[in-house]
Amino acid sequence: MVSVVPRLRFAPSPTGLFHVGNARSLLLNWVVARQSGGSLVLRIEDTDAARSRPEWTQGIIDAMAWLGVGPAEYEGPYLQSANAEAHAAAVQGLLSAGRAYFCDCSREDVIARTGDSHRGYDGFCRDRGLVERRDTSATPASPATLGGQGRAVRFRTPDDGTTIVVDLVRGKPAFENALLEDFIIARSDLSATFLLANVVDDMTMGITHVIRAEEHLSNAPKQQLLWEAMGAPPPVWAHTPILVNAKRQKLSKRRDRVALEDFRAEGYLAAAMRNYLMLLGWAPSGDREIVPWEVIETEFRLTEVNSAPAYFDVTKLRAFNGEYIRALSHEEFIAACAPWLTGPSAPWDADAYDPAVFAAVAPLAQTRLVLLSEILELVDFLFLDEPAIDEAAWAKAMKDGAAALLTATIDAYSPLAGGPEWDAATLKARLEDVAVAHGLKLGKAQAPVRVAVTGRSVGLPLFESVAVLGPDRTLARLRAAHTRLT
Repeated sequence: MVSVVPRLRFAPSPTGLFHVGNARSLLLNWVVARQSGGSLVLRIEDTDAARSRPEWTQGIIDAMAWLGVGPAEYEGPYLQSANAEAHAAAVQGLLSAGRAYFCDCSREDVIARTGDSHRGYDGFCRDRGLVERRDTSATPASPATLGGQGRAVRFRTPDDGTTIVVDLVRGKPAFENALLEDFIIARSDLSATFLLANVVDDMTMGITHVIRAEEHLSNAPKQQLLWEAMGAPPPVWAHTPILVNAKRQKLSKRRDRVALEDFRAEGYLAAAMRNYLMLLGWAPSGDREIVPWEVIETEFRLTEVNSAPAYFDVTKLRAFNGEYIRALSHEEFIAACAPWLTGPSAPWDADAYDPAVFAAVAPLAQTRLVLLSEILELVDFLFLDEPAIDEAAWAKAMKDGAAALLTATIDAYSPLAGGPEWDAATLKARLEDVAVAHGLKLGKAQAPVRVAVTGRSVGLPLFESVAVLGPDRTLARLRAAHTRLT
């Protein structure tokens, strides 16, 4: 038996932002292609002209590249709309072979005949012998429309028997043919519907494996019948579990956070996202979850994917991201933060940012971040002329005695200005002396100083922050806070 080199495809529609479910489907197809020595095809299913937009196509390509699936990893992109002639030829072929027929029934007609708004098509036009109609008003400048005038094309499903879909994830689900309605494969203008266009494109492109979400499982018996009717064996099927939210509802872009672009903008790392998405329905060997992509690529098997719905847990994803951030090298972390520190979201003037200052505090910040976007609140006090005061933190820290404590801190820190002792250890020791003199523990004494200097009650270690900020700016902020209190 000749082995077939797997040829897979990722076929998104350019109708919106890149869904995390699409991201998982991409990764599953990519990993199978890579581990099998096969190939991956990017096909943009753009036949919904009303909703498809070029910028969404570019968004797909950009999202793929961010995940690590760049142009070198796939063929394409190919546009489904460019294959319209093959779709039309397939429709004509099925009509000629008696496997399809014209139908002029509306949904209202079917309901009127069956009395049931939930029932599918009743086969009324199967043997009526309708033929395609041309627009009799056609002119050379406006050619005739094939089909037309409300006549769609339906595929004639078998009256009996069973269609068995051999699925690497779900086993061998069986579908009784008698329960499969004669489904529409072409609209009245003979443009192919998703069911047929998808199959024709897969056949044209030599696709051997179709890995997609469970929501398409109900389409599989219909598409398998189309493959067989057009004289080709069906592909290897794999319908992976749908992603659900905390209420075990299928993820919805109208209700849930699902856009990959939004997660990227918040500061999720691509490596963390890849790792997490691959663990939705599958687990690597051993008691571990944070694993390098190389391990996933080696160990992943479609046959080991759980068929149960997979919970897309953003809280867990955040934890994954924090782990990946902490695993970055010093240089990698600085580079990863750069878009926030030097981009349009930075709340300071471009010339106020000092890379050397950030490099000094980067190790302190790296251990505290879960999202890269959180870096702004941790370090903004270093690059703003004045700290952004959190008024709730101010109200809590600046209570009775705060003014006197600030005065004592100014007196303790002023002699250090300009000398070699402006370092974290000395600054801490001086504030400990102030705390003892005021009958306070160090934590209580730090509170007004931290808010005065950084504007917030939580953040980077105080004394390391003050050491980097420098004596002039530190003392100026302490005096400003004292003035506000008095």
